[in-house]
Formats: sequence, C-alpha cells, structure tokens
Amino acid sequence: MNSRSLLAPRPLLGLLAVLALLAGPGAQAQALRAPGRAGGLALPAAPAATTAQSQADYIVAVVNTEPITNQELRARVARVQRQLAQQGGTQPGREALARQVLEQLIVEKAQLQLARETGLRVDDAALDEAEQSVAVQNQIDRAELRRRLAQDGVPLAQFREELRNQLLLARLREREVDARVRIGEPELDQFIRSQASDAPAAAVELNLAMLLVAVPENGTPAQVEALRQRAQGLADRARAGADFGALVREFSDAKDRAPEGGQMGLRSVDRYPTLFVEATQALRPGEIAGPVRSGAGFHVLKLIEKRQASQPSMTVAQTRARHILLRPSASLGESAARARLADYKRRIEARQADFAALAREHSQDGSAREGGELGWASPGQFVPEFEEAMDKLAPGQISEPLVSRFGVHLIQVLERRQSSLGPREQRELARRMLREKKLDEAYVNWVQELRARAYVEFREQPAP
Repeated sequence: MNSRSLLAPRPLLGLLAVLALLAGPGAQAQALRAPGRAGGLALPAAPAATTAQSQADYIVAVVNTEPITNQELRARVARVQRQLAQQGGTQPGREALARQVLEQLIVEKAQLQLARETGLRVDDAALDEAEQSVAVQNQIDRAELRRRLAQDGVPLAQFREELRNQLLLARLREREVDARVRIGEPELDQFIRSQASDAPAAAVELNLAMLLVAVPENGTPAQVEALRQRAQGLADRARAGADFGALVREFSDAKDRAPEGGQMGLRSVDRYPTLFVEATQALRPGEIAGPVRSGAGFHVLKLIEKRQASQPSMTVAQTRARHILLRPSASLGESAARARLADYKRRIEARQADFAALAREHSQDGSAREGGELGWASPGQFVPEFEEAMDKLAPGQISEPLVSRFGVHLIQVLERRQSSLGPREQRELARRMLREKKLDEAYVNWVQELRARAYVEFREQPAP
C-alpha cells in the first residue's frame, strides 16, 4: 500500500445512519461526535403492540412481488419517531407518518429490487470493509462493535444486512445516476460566467420547505384546474397560520420530504430550481409563495431561512505531514500495534529515536522510503478519520496512535501553509459545484421515474 491509499474514497451512503437507526438516538448522537468520546449504543425497546391485530404480522403492501409487512413498517416508523424526538422536530400523527414511511419503504424496495435484478452484488469482503468503517468512525474495533450490538440486542446478521442494502443503494445510484451526469466544457464555462455575473445572488443560502400537488402527465384541463385549486387552498391555509409541516405530511405528493415537513435543507440558491428561487426571492422567513407550476405539478413554498453564505475561498490551508503505519495481522494485533506506536512516540519525544528513521524501518506504507512523508495535502485529500486527527495537531506535534480503515498510524505534522488556487484548481472547484447540483436534480427525477414504473398493491391498513 502506498501513501495515496489514504486518499478519501467516495463516501458510503448511510453507514453511520444505519448504525444510528439500529442502535437508537443515543448511538446516533455518539456516532457523530468527535473521536475519543466514549458512549454506548443504546437500543430502545420497540413499542409494545396495542392490539391483537398489531401483534400478528400481515402484509400492508406489495412492491412488484415483494411484500411490506406491518411489523416492518412499525419498526421503521418507530425509528423515524426516535430521530424526530432527538432532533426536536414536531411529531406528526402516527397515521400520517405511517403513510409517509410506507412510501419511503416502497421506493427503497423498488431500488433494491432493481439493484439485484440487474446483477449488483455486495460480496463479504466489501461488507467486512463497511463494518470496519462503521467501527472506525465510532473509534472502536470490530470486536467491540459486535460486542455492543449483541449487548443492545441487535443481531449481527440484521446489522450486516442493513449495511449490505446501503452499499447496494450506493452502487445503484452510482451506476444509474452518477455515471450519467456529464459536465461538458461549454456547460462549465457558462456556469462559471453565471457565477461571476451573479456573485451576490450565489452567496445567498436558502432553506425552503415544499408542498407538492402532483399533476398527471396527461391530465385534462379540468383535472389540472382542480389540482390547482387544491394547491391554492393549501397555500391559503398555510398563509392563515396552519402548520406547514403538518400540511406537507398530510397532503404533499413529494413523499420523500414529508417526514421533514418538506424542508429541503440550507443550500446556495444555485442548487435550487430557478422557479423556486424566483418565487421566493421577495419573501421574508416564514412567508409563503405559490402555488407555482412546474412539470411535476403545483408547488407551495415556505421560506424557512435565508442568509448570506461565504464565497468559495480561493485559498486553502495545506498540511505537510508524515506517518508510520502498522497493519494489524495474525502476528500483530491492533492492541499490540497501538502499544508499539506509543513506544515509538515516547522514544521520539525523548530524542532517543528519529521519526523518519523509524518510518523507513517499520512503516508498512509506500511512504516509508521517504521517511513517512505524505507531501502537501489539501482538505479532503485523506480519509476522514486520518484527516481529523491530523488537523488537531500543531506543527511538530505527534498524535496518539490512531486507528483508520488501513491500520494504526502515528502522525506528525511538519508545517502548514495557505496556498492559492490557480486557474485549474478554481475550474475544478466550479466543476464539482456544478456536478453536485446536477446530481441532486438527476437523483430526484430518477427516483420519481422508478416509483412510477413499480407495481404497487396496497393490502390491509397498517395497525397502530
């Protein structure tokens, strides 16, 4: 392995979310904390069934040929409720929430079916790597992760199946959406010109909430007018003071946003459809716009937050560091590797040994020949667990032994500098911004198309 193996890979979607969902709100908060802070992975007990019907499982919907059971739906609803409680969000009625979560499960199953039907697979090696990634991001090893899961009553097979599904969804998106998004040079030139000519607007960030009344593709004029009137009535209720989030959860056809009250998150205006930006540009936070018409239907919009954003910096802070890497093996366990690197640190700080010499002799990384030197690195260049530890060090300081997905490291920061982005780097930054915008749009459209193609049969009503 050479030093470039530390380069950050494309993030795996939802690995920490899977751990948090399985382990409950205590674990979710812990998973997002900085490394080194201890905490358990508490798994709250599932709510007790309140009726004989809810105790007996049955099918509530069929997606193509795969059923969704009442128990499966109730378990997911309970997870969402715990997340909303932790986030301090308004708790919708259980029936309304169950409808929205059922729609999420339908879309998820349709995606997983497509992934499997088209030959996507996740082998055990990839699954082991994903499990290791979850453990590393929680600053524990795999054995401790499994021990805590068992302690909290989470079957290992269930946990690994969740990881497998997340990996399948990530690979499906990469194949069906990411790989299709192309940025041509003329398109990039136009984007850069628009950014330059509209710099003040690009510096604005919005958080909008949306309620959608969908219009069928071949709807008659009478149908379209009836749907417009419905959207107008909902907009009037929102302007009169009705809870917008509650209206979204009950009436919106954009099911994926319903549990969040329709909120799309704080983002720059260039990442919103132009129609939305123009409709809300004169609003103050809390005010309502619409209904406005798009190809999908009629949108009612609420401005949640509006603020000036920082312009992308044309300089970046770079770090020059070196490291010693030991990879745990049958003959050298992780604890032994930690102890050995701790001894190296003690000897270096006592001036009994030289960092570069120890790296050349012992490091199991391609950088060993250069005394462990990794060169100048910009933010985001290394995997998160390595970069986070490196960023906390002052020049000359040596870290404690750190576990990453590649092994156990001892890191020393040599120096830091501010480096200006040249024309090529600035162009690549613009390319990433444009690609991110197009990926968001392409993913939403793809999910809607997949849902429309799926055969969905609703069976019995979910039990509370």
